[in-house]
Amino acid sequence: MRTDLLTIGAFAKASRLSPKALRLYDELELLRPARVDPDTGYRYYAVEQLERARLVAWLRRIGMPLALIREVCALGPPAAAREIRAYWARVEAQTAVRRDLVAFLVDHLTKTPRKDTDMLELRYFAHSDRGRVRPENQDTAYAGTRLLAVADGFGPAGAPASSAAVEALRFLDTQEVPAGNVLNLLEDAVRGATEAVRDVAGGADDIGTTLTAVLWTGSRLALVHIGDSRVYLLRDGGLFRITHDHTLVQSLVDEGRLTPEEATAHPQRSLLLKALPPTAPAAPDLRLHDALAGDRYLLCSDGLPTVVPDARVRALLAAAPTPEEAVLTLVREANENGGPDNVSCVVADVVEGVVEGVA
Repeated sequence: MRTDLLTIGAFAKASRLSPKALRLYDELELLRPARVDPDTGYRYYAVEQLERARLVAWLRRIGMPLALIREVCALGPPAAAREIRAYWARVEAQTAVRRDLVAFLVDHLTKTPRKDTDMLELRYFAHSDRGRVRPENQDTAYAGTRLLAVADGFGPAGAPASSAAVEALRFLDTQEVPAGNVLNLLEDAVRGATEAVRDVAGGADDIGTTLTAVLWTGSRLALVHIGDSRVYLLRDGGLFRITHDHTLVQSLVDEGRLTPEEATAHPQRSLLLKALPPTAPAAPDLRLHDALAGDRYLLCSDGLPTVVPDARVRALLAAAPTPEEAVLTLVREANENGGPDNVSCVVADVVEGVVEGVA
């Protein structure tokens, strides 16, 4: 055995990487030891590996995902420097988006609630598409004068499940809703949707649906959300996501165990932690949002954000003159990017005065 090899403990100290991290990077073939003892499995590293190890440590400190680190380490210094510079530009752009969202949330939480006196209406459009790969469309999209909804079904009866969930909420579209009771009303409606999905499942435990909906009260939107369909708000040129995905991958991002970049390529990125199943019901997210004239809301199934980045969604939403054009453009963009999943979109504009909606 070479006498100039470092033990994993000595190498960890010199490279500022923990032994646990070194074992992980060995398994990922990112930083293989120079020798592994065949009897004990103990790892030994060569001194000349320290430069690569330190580079890995620095790149992890700036949050670079492991898959990209592997690519950077395979490049020569000039090309690696360009890739690091490009990565950091993307990080700064994403930070700017999050900064805008923080400003929006702070403003939303601290401003004085206004009375429901403004004459505002919704102009809206909804469309659901099978996509380019799936054999059937298991999504359901709905838009009415008061109710907007998207549901994404799964399992052998996913299409009837999503349809049943939305149908259970449709009574809200014709019922005058007192603003003070709207969240309780939505919560009760979701219980009805859960029962409807259970009836469709007929005892099967692999059938269910997401459900994301907003209910218009005249100057506010009440949101109910369960699953990984999303609601976005386009306001003053900025795009804000106002739902939180109920997925395993999102929980790992929240815990700091995955970066957002790593989450997009995770093999379990579609694994739901919450849905409307035929078994124990899950508690939905419920909240109330003030609406302003000029706001544009987007509800979509995960078939859109899976293949269309938020920056592109913002650009397409901002450019479309009407909700109908916005919806059709977004669906077309998802399909042009491969259309691996069903894609459903509902776009609603908040406008002054009485405006006829388009279903």
